[in-house]
Amino acid sequence: MHEALFYKKAGAGGALTCLLCPQACRLGEGELGLCRVRRVEDGRLYSLNYGRVGAMALDPIEKKPLYHFYPGSWIFSLGTVGCNLACGFCQNWQLARGESRQATSLSPDGLISLLTEEKSLREQLGVAYTYAEPSVWYEYIRECAPRVRDLGKKNVLVTNGYINPKPLEELLPWIDAMNIDVKAFREDFYRRHCAGSLKPVLETVRRAVSRCHVEITCLVIPGENDSLEEIASLARWLGELGRDIPLHLSRYFPNYKLDTPPTPPATLKAAGETARKYLNYVYLGNLPGEEGCHTRCPCCGCLLIHRRGYTVKDYLSGGFCPECGHEAADAFRFS
Repeated sequence: MHEALFYKKAGAGGALTCLLCPQACRLGEGELGLCRVRRVEDGRLYSLNYGRVGAMALDPIEKKPLYHFYPGSWIFSLGTVGCNLACGFCQNWQLARGESRQATSLSPDGLISLLTEEKSLREQLGVAYTYAEPSVWYEYIRECAPRVRDLGKKNVLVTNGYINPKPLEELLPWIDAMNIDVKAFREDFYRRHCAGSLKPVLETVRRAVSRCHVEITCLVIPGENDSLEEIASLARWLGELGRDIPLHLSRYFPNYKLDTPPTPPATLKAAGETARKYLNYVYLGNLPGEEGCHTRCPCCGCLLIHRRGYTVKDYLSGGFCPECGHEAADAFRFS
């Protein structure tokens, strides 16, 4: 166990309040937070997943998904167990609910050794903290990220964005890119499906876009968050922060507790057309074919980055559209 960084005494009886995320779990001796990886022991709050890795893989950066951050690169992906939301449609619920039986230990020293000694990792982009929710792995990431940066490598968070401003601000100087999952653009969706709230997620997006590269993912679920009005509201809000923020609209498939039929491709395509009224770069995920994953010039439609699945076949060089001359360099990170 590793003592948590953000908590306070909650009052009489020895109860504590966790301050890492907006859940603000009030916990007595021996009790677990909603994330299932923070527990009170002997009057202190401890992280139970420090150094505990539930999944690891070498992935294309496009799989995170990050389409504008070093396209075509590979990144070492690590995931822990636990999550501070409780989404009934979770795609990685075994890890998120802490039910993986295959977790192994990897200390910060062990991670650095892997990055420097493993031939397959030495030349890769860096580390993506992903799969389960990385914010509940906070203490581990806070220790690892500066050391990863010292190696000249990048730190990436694939996150639900459900974190309080103070811990986020302390972590952001070490984070190079984030994919933030905005699950819907309505508070009632978050309350009903996620045991959470939309507002803190939007605050995370606001803070992050001025500090690192940010892309947004939204899983489009039939009858829940797929109305064109809601898609337009989300895209309009993002567009006010910056039209070049990439939005990934992903096709839902039944998983965990939700058995709604998969999102019809036509629904996802209509959502994409709506979002493109407000954003320059909108991608469609989990669809057959390649068109939804290509990057096109927002001015003339010229193909800038050609992808096949998660593989980049060809991409923009020089930062300008070869057809119309539109300067797109600021929307990407190539070096």
